Amino acid sequence: METIFQKYFRTGIVHFMAFPETVDGKTNIEQTIKKIACDEYFEVIEITWIEDPDTRKRVKNILESAKIEPVFGAQPVLLKNQLNLNDENTNKRKKSVATIKECIDQAYSIGAKGISFLSGTYQEQNKHRAFDHLVESTEEICYYAKEKNSMIVELEIFDYDIDKKSLIGPAKLAGNFARKIREKFDNFGLMIDLSHLPLLRESPAEAIVPIKDFITHIHIGNCFMSDKNSPLYGDQHVPFGTRGSENDVEQLAEFLQVLMDTGFFDKKQRPIVSFEVKPLKGQDPEIVIANSKRTLNQAWLLIE
Repeated sequence: METIFQKYFRTGIVHFMAFPETVDGKTNIEQTIKKIACDEYFEVIEITWIEDPDTRKRVKNILESAKIEPVFGAQPVLLKNQLNLNDENTNKRKKSVATIKECIDQAYSIGAKGISFLSGTYQEQNKHRAFDHLVESTEEICYYAKEKNSMIVELEIFDYDIDKKSLIGPAKLAGNFARKIREKFDNFGLMIDLSHLPLLRESPAEAIVPIKDFITHIHIGNCFMSDKNSPLYGDQHVPFGTRGSENDVEQLAEFLQVLMDTGFFDKKQRPIVSFEVKPLKGQDPEIVIANSKRTLNQAWLLIE
């Protein structure tokens, strides 16, 4: 496409994936956030839990100075602590909700306007009960976020039987879930990630069209499925074009084309499209980020 993509969406990056050492909430956070803040390619940065309050204040100042918008990813917090928002155990479920509320408080303190998370585990035998539990948890989260300047709450769709094994999950179930939450809360949406589509065995059209009215946020990345014995197998967000991986320029272009055709980019406020890529062992994160930017630049040229 001849028109620059900045007219259609804001480009972001998942900070804690690009610089995986930061996921502990303590290591190398300010230095790596500064690298992204200094890169005019990005309008949005997705960060997660930062342990030290003083570090959070300095990060907020960096982002405000750079005019880059933060959003908060609570996925690592849930995964690290093995929390499950649709847990059969009521106390464990309450603990999971309480943790997300703490994340919302932190997100609000750094100026984030949105927070994302993932559902708990998928089990065929109790998926209906789990669905109801997740609805209850998410409604409580949406209500709490609504009080924080109507913060947007987004559930990221993951695979259900390969890696993260999350309830949400297949496009049809995701659509049913989003429809249920939207009955009460207009601050809820779905996040879809290109890297998860091969894991879900869904094409872009199969993944996007059934939930097009609920998608509010996009991640673009890659996954590896060609060798189950490889340490890269599954949802590792390998760089675009990694040998044996699933996504590169052509697949990203198809994904963006379906989003274009379904009207995702026609919103009054430009939506977020964020890279979620992770360096392989020994790779320089900044080179992997450059790989991602080139991939998007080339894919956009193929959009009609």
